[in-house]
Amino acid sequence: MAEDSDRDEPPSAMVTVEADGELGPAPSLSMGSFSMEGRVEVIVGSMFSGKTEELIRRVKRALFARQTIQAFKPRIDNRYDATRIVSHGEIAIDAVAVATSESLLKRVQESTQVVAVDEAQFFDRGIVDVADRLANSGRRVILAGLDQDYMGRPFPPMPELMAIAEDVMKVRAVCSVCGADASRSQRLLPDAGTVLVGGADKYEARCRRCFRARDVLPSPDGSDETT
Repeated sequence: MAEDSDRDEPPSAMVTVEADGELGPAPSLSMGSFSMEGRVEVIVGSMFSGKTEELIRRVKRALFARQTIQAFKPRIDNRYDATRIVSHGEIAIDAVAVATSESLLKRVQESTQVVAVDEAQFFDRGIVDVADRLANSGRRVILAGLDQDYMGRPFPPMPELMAIAEDVMKVRAVCSVCGADASRSQRLLPDAGTVLVGGADKYEARCRRCFRARDVLPSPDGSDETT
């Protein structure tokens, strides 16, 4: 896992990013010369439902349209790559890993037209205000994330992001038990800590009928966060 600091991973060639270094105050976001209308788009669903693939599809379409894009991911998510957004199907785009919503906002450049954020559920609640500010400044903001935690409960801050969005897409996976449409993420490790970032070795997609909500044992540090 990358160090949890306020310093981003090296910028990529695929997206426009600010150089690493000391961060000043959050930028004053203006409309600039954007001809597009600002908007928030949210993609939600269970694990293995194609959320990240849909995010990447939209980013690639924006690239074809010659729009300036910055892509971000939470630093905690380094399952496949520390500096790329990678789907479970191994489709990827380059991105910058940040620790907080404030850090993300400070790195949005004046010329950026599209801001993409993967695994938005792992950000603090400030991501809602950040998305709103970016959209109000004329930018297109695309966020993908889990809408429910391992207990089947709403996963903050996704409900708030869905509420302010102009467009919400809820995608479905396939239930690993019966093959029906799946909307929940079944955790497979009952003895794991409550914060558990993982893939097919730790989670399965389940439908409502096959999903079994269950608590997990407390982590050694006594954390009571959920995932």
